[in-house]
Amino acid sequence: MLIEFSVANFRSIKQKQTFSFVSAKGNELAETNTFHSPVGKLPPLLRSAVMYGANASGKSNVLRALGFMHFLILNSFGALQEGQLIPATPFLFDPDSTRTPSEFEIMFVHDGVRYQYGFATTQQRILEEWLIAYPEGKPQRWFERIYDEKASLYEWQFSRSFIGQKEIIKTATRANALFLSTAIQLNNDQLKPIFNWFSGKLDVILPGVKINLQFTIDQCSSEQGKQRILSFMNAADISIANIQFEKKAFDPVMVPPILIPELRDKVIADLYGKELTAVRFLHDSKTGGGSLDLNDESQGTQKLFAFAGPWLDVLSKGKVLVVDELDTSLHPLLVRHLVSLFHNPKTNPLNAQLLISTHDTTLLDPDNYRRDQVWFTEKDDHGTTRLYSLAEFKPRKNEAFERGYLKGRYGALPFIGDFYF
Repeated sequence: MLIEFSVANFRSIKQKQTFSFVSAKGNELAETNTFHSPVGKLPPLLRSAVMYGANASGKSNVLRALGFMHFLILNSFGALQEGQLIPATPFLFDPDSTRTPSEFEIMFVHDGVRYQYGFATTQQRILEEWLIAYPEGKPQRWFERIYDEKASLYEWQFSRSFIGQKEIIKTATRANALFLSTAIQLNNDQLKPIFNWFSGKLDVILPGVKINLQFTIDQCSSEQGKQRILSFMNAADISIANIQFEKKAFDPVMVPPILIPELRDKVIADLYGKELTAVRFLHDSKTGGGSLDLNDESQGTQKLFAFAGPWLDVLSKGKVLVVDELDTSLHPLLVRHLVSLFHNPKTNPLNAQLLISTHDTTLLDPDNYRRDQVWFTEKDDHGTTRLYSLAEFKPRKNEAFERGYLKGRYGALPFIGDFYF
């Protein structure tokens, strides 16, 4: 479970900004929207949070920062070769920021242990990396690396609690790779729970990244799995009687001829020799019903079907799901339905967590969200993003959050000027 995440000097974010799933004081919606942490001395945590802000205010960059951290931990050892640049983009509107590292830190709980892990990086190298564990409630700094620019070498510190062949791992850790990622490749058992949380408990879906449709299709391989997907779709009032699947060998005629030749050739090359699965939805109607290919369904239905597998997987395994612009192609009531699955202890028995960004202000309902679950992003005159919580404004428990937001009471709104021909 995620506790909090901080980022500094990344894209539109200059100063350190922190998002937190820690609940504030207040007992509103406590039984549905919060849960008790398995770790002592931690306050209750939130099951979900929503982020608002004007276009280009930095909402996506906050989530991209978490996605970047996720990517680098899973891939820095294998995906980046010696000398390759780390894809970290600093704040570009300040010359000093372009010369300083981007920083990321996360706090989470896994298997009953709290961890605090972070790193600072430029595009050339990792400058700092650290891990603090709380296996018995007290902090243990298991390792830390700091790059000494004058000496052109890393200074390392390991606590007595660190277990493993640290000298071998140190030698194998490249400048553009994380020690954590390298240690896992060299089979360090002690650090596996940390890595496994990122690989198995955190899912980040960003704009431009296509949702893995095959994951939902695979969930339908058994009759029980297919019925769960059908139930998920029909609960959203899609009215599907059945789902049919047909496997076909790829044929280049399946690729639309309207694509530019270079793109069409690439698609054909990528799919050549592969087997594709066609999905059809059977619909009932008063006139007898019929079936539609998935590609002929609405964009909302296609997106909901693609979401079905991952959404149910997150809920069934108590994972953390991060989705940017969830409302795209989805009706506001569908978005509310998806969020409500996290707030219902019956559908979310393992306390999965959801963080979304959206422009759908109808979600801003005190019957739906607590004050500490609503976050905003806003840019200042220098183009830097500030992240803050609705709880900072101390609104009344039953205040109309949507009306207050749209009236500008909490900021994070676009300034719309006059336009003349």
